[in-house]
Amino acid sequence: MRLTWSHKRYCRQRAQHSRTNSSSANTTSTRVFRTRQMNGIRALMTLILMITANSVRSWTCPSDCICLSHTQILCNSGHLTFVPLRDLPKTVEHLSMTKNNLTYLPTDAFTGLRHLRKLTLDTNGIRRVDRFAFRGLGRLRELSIQHTPLESLEKFSFAGLQNVTAILLGYNQISVIHEFAFAGTANIRLILLNNNPLHTVSANAFSGLTNVEHLILPSGIQQLQPDAFNGLDSVGLLKLSFMDLTSLKPHTFRGLSHVHVLSIQDSDLGVIRADAFTGLAHVGSLNLLNNKIDAVQSLTVARENRIRHFRFNGNHVLDSPRRGTFSGLASAASDGFTVVGNHFPCDCHLFRFLDGHPFGNASRDLFTGKNYCISPLELNGQPVAVVDPAVVDKCLQTSVAAPPRTQAGVTTTAVLVAAVVLTSTGSFLHDLAM
Repeated sequence: MRLTWSHKRYCRQRAQHSRTNSSSANTTSTRVFRTRQMNGIRALMTLILMITANSVRSWTCPSDCICLSHTQILCNSGHLTFVPLRDLPKTVEHLSMTKNNLTYLPTDAFTGLRHLRKLTLDTNGIRRVDRFAFRGLGRLRELSIQHTPLESLEKFSFAGLQNVTAILLGYNQISVIHEFAFAGTANIRLILLNNNPLHTVSANAFSGLTNVEHLILPSGIQQLQPDAFNGLDSVGLLKLSFMDLTSLKPHTFRGLSHVHVLSIQDSDLGVIRADAFTGLAHVGSLNLLNNKIDAVQSLTVARENRIRHFRFNGNHVLDSPRRGTFSGLASAASDGFTVVGNHFPCDCHLFRFLDGHPFGNASRDLFTGKNYCISPLELNGQPVAVVDPAVVDKCLQTSVAAPPRTQAGVTTTAVLVAAVVLTSTGSFLHDLAM
């Protein structure tokens, strides 16, 4: 049957109407779904906000504390004898507990305060910090324990602190740092130990401590045990000053690596023993400055030490170095070395030492012009270069075996030899001054 034009028009209108109804139904269904979805999200957000608000309000400020907010709490001068963990909100970020009666910090003393960023415990009666006292404080940035009677840093007492900016331990009574006290602690800008009566740094005291910008030890250290810095890695500045040592022992710096500046200065070093710097590796600048040194048995620097620059400046050496004392400097220090402003006894040992070319191709005139005499008295304070060349030649022609040295660098045999020389020549000091 052939459809007329009116029938065709009617069919097209029916089809169009059907499509419109279908599209309208789909749109309505989508709108209903989206409305229900948004209502569900709003209800969930409301529930979360209510739970959060309740959790923030579900704590009471501890007595003797001032709670500026749920993140900043001051418990100063409160006579607290323990850390009030039950009353502190878990959201606290800055906690100050100065001028209280805390006597020790037990293991996990601050457990649960994982948001803590700054912790101040100054002016307490803290005498002991137990192992892993600060465990769990992964966000801690600054820790201060100063002006306390704390006497020692025990094994693992400050272990596991990651990403701490500063550990301030000044003005305490710390006399000993035991092994592994800072094990597992890393990424620290400053460890400050100033104004402590520290007399001994034990072997492995800093083992496991990595990436420290400044490690400042106090004055008055009397013993650096072998391997005292073993396992300490990546240090910007390690400064050792105003020490009172009997000797710089063999392997003192073994295991210390990647140090930008190692500065040993303004100290009484006693005798620098052979191998004191053996095992030290990757040092930007090794400085021995303005020290009193009884004697140098051996100051050997090898290529494997990877020291870029060596400075031996302004020291007073009471016993002249012997041949081979400064071994390897010329070839090992990649960016050179300086030996200036030092004071030595201007005796035959010194000139035999210089005759052995201890500094490679470096000018002997530079050494004699930039270093000075302690003795003889007539030449005290004057450059080594003023010594009469004839006296120097006489020293070099007289090959006398050096007697063995004691810790102080002088033996009875040496004294007897000097007496014989004085007797036979009339005045050895006068000859040197001529």
